[in-house]
Amino acid sequence: MAKKIITISREFGSGGRFIGEEVAKKLKIAYYDKNIITQIAEQSGFSQEYIQKTSELSPKKGLFAYAFAGRDITGKSVEDMVYETQKKIILEIAEKESCVIIGRNADFILKERDDVLNVFIHGNMPEKAQRICRLYDLTEAEAVKMMEDTDKRRRANYNYYTEQKWGMAANYTLALNSSQLGYERCEKMIMDCARV
Repeated sequence: MAKKIITISREFGSGGRFIGEEVAKKLKIAYYDKNIITQIAEQSGFSQEYIQKTSELSPKKGLFAYAFAGRDITGKSVEDMVYETQKKIILEIAEKESCVIIGRNADFILKERDDVLNVFIHGNMPEKAQRICRLYDLTEAEAVKMMEDTDKRRRANYNYYTEQKWGMAANYTLALNSSQLGYERCEKMIMDCARV
C-alpha cells in the first residue's frame, strides 16, 4: 500500500522542513507545518504566538517543566490542552487528505495507521551550524546554542507526550542524515518509500 501520510521529525538545522516541503510539492500533496498553528489557535482559543511556542517545544527546555506546569481541576495543564487540540487536528488531517506533516509528534499521534511513513532527518553539526548561521545571520557559537536549545525542547516535548525517545531510529520508518545524503537524495528516498 502506498503511504498516504508522511511525517517528518527533524533536528534543528538539518533541513527537514525544507525537505518535507519539497517532497509535498513533488508528490502534489498537502503540506502542514506552521499552518497547523492557526487551526490549533482557532480550536483552542489560545493565541497563535502562544501555540507556536508550546505546540512542539517544551515550555522551559526540560522534561520536568511539564511536571510543574499549572494544572486545572482535571489535572490538565495548558500545554496538555494545546497538545490534545493538536492531536485532534492531526488525526482529522490524516483522515481528510494525503500530506506531509512536519513535527508536532505526528509520527506518534498517527501510529495506529498503516498508511504513514515516519521520517527522522538529522545531520552533522558543522553543516547544521553553517545552515543556521546563513538563515538567521548568527555566529557559529550562537547557531550551536540555538540548535542545542531547540532540540532539547523538542526532545522534552516528544518524550513527555509520547513516552518514546525522540530521534530513536526504532520510532521511524526512515532515519536520514541530510549532511551525508544531501537534500535531493533525502527527498528521493522519502518519495520512493512513500510509493511502495
